[in-house]
Amino acid sequence: MKAADLREKTPDQLRDQLASLKKEAFNLRFQKATGQLENTSRMQAVRRDAARVKTILNQKAAAAAGADQKAEA
Repeated sequence: MKAADLREKTPDQLRDQLASLKKEAFNLRFQKATGQLENTSRMQAVRRDAARVKTILNQKAAAAAGADQKAEA
């Protein structure tokens, strides 16, 4: 997943994607605990993708807050 693709999405879409990534991370942890996990590198990829989504959400929130402050001034 590329950051440029994430920047094109709306905050609602990003929140939905973050929720699905968290569910996937939970399922991967469960598979690891039961010894059924085959692709161990997927855990790291999901964790990094979730961090990427959170970063973009925070950037969008900061940009919106900055725009609000400029509009008030």
